Amino acid sequence: MGSRLLKFFDNIESYICRSLLIFFVVLLFAQILSRELFDYSFSWSEELATYSFVWFVFFGASYAAKLGAHNRVTFQFKALPQKAVNAIEGFADLFWLAFNVYFIWLSYDFIFYKMNAFWKSQTLGVPMKYFYLIFPIAFTLMSIRIIQVNYYKLVKGIDVRDPEKAEVDKMLEEGLADDAGADR
Repeated sequence: MGSRLLKFFDNIESYICRSLLIFFVVLLFAQILSRELFDYSFSWSEELATYSFVWFVFFGASYAAKLGAHNRVTFQFKALPQKAVNAIEGFADLFWLAFNVYFIWLSYDFIFYKMNAFWKSQTLGVPMKYFYLIFPIAFTLMSIRIIQVNYYKLVKGIDVRDPEKAEVDKMLEEGLADDAGADR
């Protein structure tokens, strides 16, 4: 039971992103059908789909941090030894982590102390602080993922990489092996 729960929390962003994607696509599809077939429009559906999409994007950013898939300029690292690359990337991640912690504090302060309590969404009538909660949640998750990726990389020696790059490397290795076999 503990292993499944740990696996669930390790993939929480993926599950949330999938659910949100399904939700806002179905919601927008229902809105289109309602307009076209019944000449009726739900006033709240587009607003809810928009907020769902925003939440989807921020959970997706956290998921990308888990995969080590955020864009980095790495060309200049090819000439450096791996320890120097690890040090530079570790410093960059430390800077990123500091930014996230500062942003978590700013967003929490804004949502709970500075935001007007009477601000409500236009058509849903829901207090806006519930929609803005994605900022401290996503940046906290992203910070946890930054620490997790660096732990895997620096302590366990596991290089968490962009899955697309891993696929490209695998295809290149297979292609080179096929070429070597053809030369014989």
